[in-house]
Amino acid sequence: MTDSQEYKDKKAFFEKIITLYGRNVVIEVLQDKNIEIHKLHMANSNKTDGAIKEIISLAKSQHVEITYHDKNALSRISKNAKQDQGVAIDIISKSYQNVSEIKNLNNFRLIALDGIQNPQNLGMIIRSCAAGNVDGIILPKKSSAKISPLVVKASAGTLFKLPIYFCNTLDEILKEIEDTKIYALSSHAKTTIYDVIPHAKSIFILGNESDGVSSDVEALCNDSISIPMQRGVESLNVAVTASLIAFMKE
Repeated sequence: MTDSQEYKDKKAFFEKIITLYGRNVVIEVLQDKNIEIHKLHMANSNKTDGAIKEIISLAKSQHVEITYHDKNALSRISKNAKQDQGVAIDIISKSYQNVSEIKNLNNFRLIALDGIQNPQNLGMIIRSCAAGNVDGIILPKKSSAKISPLVVKASAGTLFKLPIYFCNTLDEILKEIEDTKIYALSSHAKTTIYDVIPHAKSIFILGNESDGVSSDVEALCNDSISIPMQRGVESLNVAVTASLIAFMKE
């Protein structure tokens, strides 16, 4: 194997790593036999009693590698010093994939998220998409909520049930993908979700909780669509909107 191929393989592996933190979350992960674990990280200042004792016991029973760090090093791993409680865990998510994988799909209905900041909204969107007629979610790394314990909790166990395609920004995939209908959700659009004609490849873009779909992303869409509202209601929570899109007729 060449050095270049080895680097690509290693990069592809670590792209699938999601790091979660917090004692209760780590215990839940270790108790779930369906989750593949790469490594457990512990602060060497932890007292080995209570939850920490249980975490170590669960990890050893599953032959999970445990690495000890000083508090600052652990904070760099968890990226949340205030809430990591001295523990973090790397899980291998096969459903967390590079956005380039979309090009290998023949047919799909995807929901893309443009600037969704609220972790609870992200978790509920994941849950709705997992339950509905959606083949995956496109989640940019920039200006978006990250996969975190709050997202895991809000998704209610559905986080790994459908593909989540990661990218740096949405335009990198929207500019490259071919033969695809791309719709931006907008409260001002005259075309509604009931006017959409099913297409073999469709992407529905949901915008930021306050500002909606950004102008740069909207410029790459084929059309803007709205959800008809009654009784003067102006808009819906973005997670509710995702639910309606997820259960549209195919």
